[in-house]
Amino acid sequence: MKLKRILSGIIGLPFVALILICGNIYVIDVFFTLVGIITIHEYFDSFKEKYKPVKWVGYLSCILIAFMHIIPKEYLLYTVAIYTSAIIAILFIQVVLTGMRTSVIDIMITFFGICYIVFFLSFITLLYGVENGKYLIWFILIAAWGTDTCAYFVGSRFGKHKFTKISPKKSIEGCIGGTLGAILITLIYAFAINKLAGIQISYVYIALIRICFKHFKSNRRFISIKYKKNNGNKRFWKFNSRTWRNA
Repeated sequence: MKLKRILSGIIGLPFVALILICGNIYVIDVFFTLVGIITIHEYFDSFKEKYKPVKWVGYLSCILIAFMHIIPKEYLLYTVAIYTSAIIAILFIQVVLTGMRTSVIDIMITFFGICYIVFFLSFITLLYGVENGKYLIWFILIAAWGTDTCAYFVGSRFGKHKFTKISPKKSIEGCIGGTLGAILITLIYAFAINKLAGIQISYVYIALIRICFKHFKSNRRFISIKYKKNNGNKRFWKFNSRTWRNA
């Protein structure tokens, strides 16, 4: 596990950095479209033992990310609204046409996956397209990698008090170390771009966002662990560990 974490940082971060530094907004859109397809495939695959998500709708939704900067800005909100309504309609039509072989739970899993993966990933491409987006997008990556890296090493070295029974390997020291370490890293980055790029970013604002991100990330992980234990779905845990460790 330690080796996997180190390799994911050594290989994954430089590769993503190369895409973000060398690519334009259209390359970024296509890149995260591929990331979305791979991720939602993992998500659907984690449920296949009990349920049958409507996979093609999920894959088609990922392709929308590739058109984020092709669709005119004034029509983007309308496009998303129409597309969301169309997805809901298509999913319920699927239930009817299959004679309930596709259940309501199947379409709920499908729609949640689209919201959970495609919706959140689309914000990365949208952020890259705004003013100073090429600098701001790094806050997301630093937050993700910084939290896990700091939490892992602090928890491994100083972790003595268990955080929750849901995840016995998580420690209070690791959670505190992950939060404080990631805040420190993001503040250093904010200071650097404020000085070098002339951007005025509030340090308090960044710290508060960082704390909220850590809270969301921890709760998402604990929920996935609890789901695994209650349903014996090891694939769901693999999906969360492998796909979202660095996202």
